[in-house]
Amino acid sequence: MIIRGGTLLPMSERGRWFAGDVRLAAGRIAGVGERLALRAGEEELDASGCLVLPGFVQAHVHVVQALARHRADGLELLDWLTRRIWPYEAALTEDEVFDAARLGIAELLTGGTTSALDMGTTHSQEAVFAAAEQLGIRFTSGKCHMDDGLGVPPRLHEDTEASLSAAEALGQRWHGAAGGRLRYAVAPRFVLSCTPAMLSGAVALAQQHGWLLHTHAAENRRETELVREQTGKGNVAFLAEMGIGGPGTVLAHCVHLDEEEFALLGEQGTGVAHCPGANLKLASGIADLPGLLARGVRVGLGADGPPCNNRLSIFHEMALAGTLHTLRHGAGAIDPWTVLELATWRGARAMGLEQVGRLAPGWAADLVVLEPSPWAMEPGGDPAAAIVFGAGPEAVRHVIVDGQLVVRDRTLLTAPAEEIRRRARASAARVAARLEWS
Repeated sequence: MIIRGGTLLPMSERGRWFAGDVRLAAGRIAGVGERLALRAGEEELDASGCLVLPGFVQAHVHVVQALARHRADGLELLDWLTRRIWPYEAALTEDEVFDAARLGIAELLTGGTTSALDMGTTHSQEAVFAAAEQLGIRFTSGKCHMDDGLGVPPRLHEDTEASLSAAEALGQRWHGAAGGRLRYAVAPRFVLSCTPAMLSGAVALAQQHGWLLHTHAAENRRETELVREQTGKGNVAFLAEMGIGGPGTVLAHCVHLDEEEFALLGEQGTGVAHCPGANLKLASGIADLPGLLARGVRVGLGADGPPCNNRLSIFHEMALAGTLHTLRHGAGAIDPWTVLELATWRGARAMGLEQVGRLAPGWAADLVVLEPSPWAMEPGGDPAAAIVFGAGPEAVRHVIVDGQLVVRDRTLLTAPAEEIRRRARASAARVAARLEWS
């Protein structure tokens, strides 16, 4: 395929854009240039008048929570978990997990997100991977681990060894599946729901197989205080003591850090998922993104879960990342090109994806074509500013993952959109009735 005649933002050089074409072959970018000759058997995808850039990357989502959207508002993190999210996750059947995952992934793809790092619940993780395989996203995920904690429902409270054994079986089945699009991540939920045995077991499992570690850290002030009361350390410092940190780890949030933990994240090369939308919605606070970047921390963006953000839009996260930090650091604290990097190659690097997030020969053929149809993208100017501050999911025209068109002319190609919606509504209604939610 050749993507023809768009304005290219390769993301290989800050501030560079030009009119040109992109050639895709065998799931990779085979050429980038001003005018590429069409070869026999190649399809042309018209991108004239559009922006062409690497597909967006989200470093922290929970697609399994999609059926609880608009039913968990007005709560802070710990109440949100114990009163809404944990009872919801405990109530899900395998079919409902599948329907939730498809709803979340369909939203991600049609919103231009081509790669995501996801955390499931404690059960039915096969259904999450099946949904990701079907819809065509580049997806890293894993079952959630929980063997401790106040307010944890019996169905989510696991035996430590059984939980880790289940994760190993899942990883051996799904890591590298779908031609390498799917990867496994070992996912202890957070310190307050995991014993030290679970955390150390998760580290050993990830190291044994070379899988990613993915957990939450320092999201909420009360959560951080409780971790310090239990362990005598800050959240990130305690996780590091347990072996959770470094290039093979992604920590979601990192809002409440002390100076030692800022330095630790940079020294270790730990990945951090910045989730400004969810942190605002749950009143958790504002992570110091400029501070993290100044210390060399590998950072990506993530929408977190539909019930704590209400959307899985990378555009929402980009707009917040480009504006929130002026409150502490002044105007221009995070410029739009840096934000766009966080949503592409920097996010991919944070979650250990190699050659993802740039338009360059040999890199993964994951691309998004944006049509500047939103009024806020007019009348042009710096394309990074137009995307970060003016675009939304409605600008997404085409999406390609691993060289395959998954969204064409705003239509999801890999599964019937109306069936996904219909099944999700029916499943959500069943879960709400079971939980006696109004």
